[in-house]
Parts: sequence; C-alpha cells; structure tokens
Amino acid sequence: MASLKDLKTRINSVKSTQKITAAMKMVAAAKLRRAQEAAEAGRPYSSRMRQVISNLASKADAASAPQLLVGNGKDDVHLLVVMSADRGLCGGFNGSITRQTRQEVARLQAQNKTVKLLMVGRKSADALRREFGSSYIDQREGLQGTSVSYSDAATIAETIRAGFEAGEFDVCTMIFNKFKNAITQEITLTRLIPAEVSDAAAEGEGAVVSYEYEPEEDELLASLLPRGLSTQIYSALLESSAAELAARMTAMDNATRNAGDLIDRLTLVYNRTRQANITSELIEIISGAEAI
Repeated sequence: MASLKDLKTRINSVKSTQKITAAMKMVAAAKLRRAQEAAEAGRPYSSRMRQVISNLASKADAASAPQLLVGNGKDDVHLLVVMSADRGLCGGFNGSITRQTRQEVARLQAQNKTVKLLMVGRKSADALRREFGSSYIDQREGLQGTSVSYSDAATIAETIRAGFEAGEFDVCTMIFNKFKNAITQEITLTRLIPAEVSDAAAEGEGAVVSYEYEPEEDELLASLLPRGLSTQIYSALLESSAAELAARMTAMDNATRNAGDLIDRLTLVYNRTRQANITSELIEIISGAEAI
C-alpha cells in the first residue's frame, strides 16, 4: 500500500494537471467562437464560388476547357492534401485524419496508383512519415489557428497548381475535418483537380437562371478556377481550425472531469489509509498500557 506521503504527492500532482487542463479548455473555448464564426462566414462564399464554376462548366466546351476543370486525361498519380493540427491534446482530431489518409492511400495503391502527399500540419505528418515519408512533396506548419490567412491558402494553391502543370500528379484530393458543432467533426474528402462540378440547380434555390457570359465561358473559367482552388483550401483551413479547437475544448473538458474523479478516489484512499494508521497507533498505545 502506498504511504500517506506518496498519496499526498500524487493528489497534488493530479490537482496541478487539472488546473492545466481547465485552463486549456477555457482558452480553446474562447478561441472557438471566433474560429466558428469565421468558418461559418466562409461557407456561403465557397458555396457560391462552386455554383458559379459549375454553371460555367455546364456551358463550356470540354475540348477547350482548362485542365484544372477537366484534368489532363490521366489518372495514374494522385496527390493527397492532408490537413491536421500542429499540436496534440485535441482528442481524436489528428488520429481520425491519419487513419483516413492511410485508408485512402491503401485504396489507391490497391488500384496500382502512385500516391503523393502534401501535409498541412505537423501531427499527421509525424505519424505518417515512417510509412510514407518518401511520398511527401511538401509540408506546411503554423497555418491554422484563430488567424487563418487567405494568403497561406493561396500559396498552397499555387504549389498545387504548379505541380499539376508540371505533370507531377494527375488528380488532387483534400482531406480535412469539417466543423459540425462543438462535439462533432466530419472527415471530408474534396477533389480539387479536376474540379468537382455539381448540378448548379441542385445547389441553388428557386428557379434556375440562365446567364450569358462575356467573355466566353472558357476564358472566365481560366481566371476563376485558380481562385476557386484557393477558396476551397481557405475554407478547409477555416473548417479544420474550428474543428481542432472544438476537439481540444471537449478533450480538455473530459480530462478535467477525469482528473476530478481521480482526485476523489485518491482522497478516499488517503483518508482510509490515514484512519488505518491512527487506529494502528491507538492499538499499540493501548496494548503497551495494558502490558504495564
């Protein structure tokens, strides 16, 4: 059985940990509100951008359309853009992204595809480096948080676009955690190249409006597609940042509660041990007095 001193030391240690987790929870909660507002504010713009591109793509000539829209005609090399956090202590946030990436890589390799990785965030990069380190084409850190910058997203988009134009890969897919609410994040896979073209009528509201564009659709797409690529990456960074903070807040709340339960159990053991020692000392005193 542990001594009273050992129990007291452990109780104090758990109390210190509880203070740290409680502070981390409050910090994450304070940052989450701004990150959530930013993610929700970015959704309408991203959605409208996809609708505009889909509308243009439905009228464009596939033979002359930009390669960012229709691809280069091959499907041999796939680039996965993986977004995780730079720090841990956020529950299963990073683990879920890492598992999904492994599954996607395994699926593509089973189809005899070559897979390359562009890692945004340190935690998944560290977890996957031993397995797929030779597949990395780039790694970015420090891009997520409460101050996600569009310029960072544009830089990543330019790297992707340059690699595609250089023939380094044929298809690009982005994997990230989408923010749903404070306790739920949804792993999302979005194809960046070729661009995902959805039914504009299904996404829009009300009657479908037919537009006449000037200049022609192909010329507009050549200008909009790079911007749309940056917008999708920026939206994913905002979603991932909010999801990370939500996961950290929930994880630290659970850790604080668990620390409280552990303190209660240790305190109970401490009191029982202390009472047993007092009883033992009283028995020794009484026995000694009777012997005299």
